[in-house]
Amino acid sequence: MTDTAATFHGLHAGPGLLMLANAWDAGSARLFESLGAPAIATTSAGVAWSLGYPDGNALPIALYLGALARITATVAAPVTADIEGGYSENPKIVADNARRVIDTGAVGINIEDGATPPEAFARKLAAVRAAADAAGVALFINARTDVWLAKQAQGREVAEVLARAALYRAAGANGLFVPGVTDAGAIAELVSAVGLPINVLARPGLPPVADLRRLGVRRLSAGSSITEAALGHAARVAAAFMAGDSAGLFEGALAYGALNALMPGR
Repeated sequence: MTDTAATFHGLHAGPGLLMLANAWDAGSARLFESLGAPAIATTSAGVAWSLGYPDGNALPIALYLGALARITATVAAPVTADIEGGYSENPKIVADNARRVIDTGAVGINIEDGATPPEAFARKLAAVRAAADAAGVALFINARTDVWLAKQAQGREVAEVLARAALYRAAGANGLFVPGVTDAGAIAELVSAVGLPINVLARPGLPPVADLRRLGVRRLSAGSSITEAALGHAARVAAAFMAGDSAGLFEGALAYGALNALMPGR
């Protein structure tokens, strides 16, 4: 296991909570690292938007890999890449895509089941695990299940997630991402029964960070929220500027010199 991969795995061992302020490009990744982020995760939505594509498996993987390579070249922290559903339903292609992600220097991936049947998704995970092992990289595979997010199995979400988690763990997953769950009781059930580090998504109604730590959650992701907040602020400032008000350009802005000095240029 490489030092960077070992570091990233160790960040999930507890008792702390890994806070992931998802980045959308090399500049945002370096900024978050400078603020103390122990690892950098990408947001598929943010990366896609930064390159002029919608989220949802629309971004050509070659463009994504280029953006990811710039991120890993710019930060020293471990990088984990959101690869949506793997950009294919064919496990062999997904495994090849994961290998290309590894070649950028990333040591983790986030891959989602979405509308893929759990058994088929488990085959993707197994193929990725085999590819990573063949490459000699202890890739941290964070398997995302969209049971809550997509309103699947309503009323029996916990049981459905536990059934999927057993499949995904057996296929080689190292962590389970359950975006959309906010109920403390459900989170506690998952933490106690899944057998993998649990990752949740920041959203309204989620218990406070102190409670998540107490419940045993190991990872909290911002997802696309920071990108949305940054672009929302940019939209307000740009609209005001184009209407003749330039005051907002300077309110809360980071200094040019400080930002420029952050960027290593490697």
